[in-house]
Amino acid sequence: MGRPREHDETTAAALLDAAERIVDQSGVEALSVRRVADEVGTTTRAVYSLFGSKDGLLAALGTRAYEMLGAGIRAMPTTPDPSSDLVDAGVEVFRRFAVGHPSLFKIAVQRTIGPPRLATEFSNAQLAAFERLQASVARLEEADLLGGRSIRDAATQFHALCEGLAALELRGQIGPDDGERIWREAIDALVAGFRTSGLRLM
Repeated sequence: MGRPREHDETTAAALLDAAERIVDQSGVEALSVRRVADEVGTTTRAVYSLFGSKDGLLAALGTRAYEMLGAGIRAMPTTPDPSSDLVDAGVEVFRRFAVGHPSLFKIAVQRTIGPPRLATEFSNAQLAAFERLQASVARLEEADLLGGRSIRDAATQFHALCEGLAALELRGQIGPDDGERIWREAIDALVAGFRTSGLRLM
C-alpha cells in the first residue's frame, strides 16, 4: 500500500476558505502562510505541501473562482428558451459569484490582486469555464439568435458586460436593492441584440 496523504482535499479546501476570508476582511497584504495555517489550526507545512507559497494560495483561489463559475453554469436548468437561460446564467451565476466572493472576482477575473504572472496558473480553469459559457451561447446559434456572430464573440461580449456590472456593483455604484433588476435588464438587452446582424467592419 502507498503512504496515505498527510494533507488531503478537506485540508486544502479549509485553507482556501481561510485565505479567501482573510483577503475579504483584511486585504491581500494580511495574507500569509502562517496566518492561513493558524486560521485552520494546522501547520505551515500543510500550506507549503499543498500550495507551495502565498502566491500558490492566490493561484489556487483563481482556479477555485473559475471552477465555481463553470460549475454554476453547468448546474443551471435548461429550458426551451436559450435566451432566457443565458440571462439567468448571468444573474444567478456570475452576479451571485461576484457579489458573494469579491476577492475571488478580483483575483481571477479583474486580476487586481496578486502579481499578473499568477494568471498562467489558473488559465486552464479559465478556459474550461469559458468553454462552458460558449456551450450555453451555442444554443442561441442553434436557434438562429446570434445574428451571424461567432459563438466566441458573443460569449466574450456577454462576459464583458457581466464583468462590468460586477465591478460597478462592488464599487457601490449599483445598489443592492437595484442589482438584480439592473443586471437582468442589461443582459436581456444584450442577448436580445444578438438577434440583429453583427457589425462587419471593412
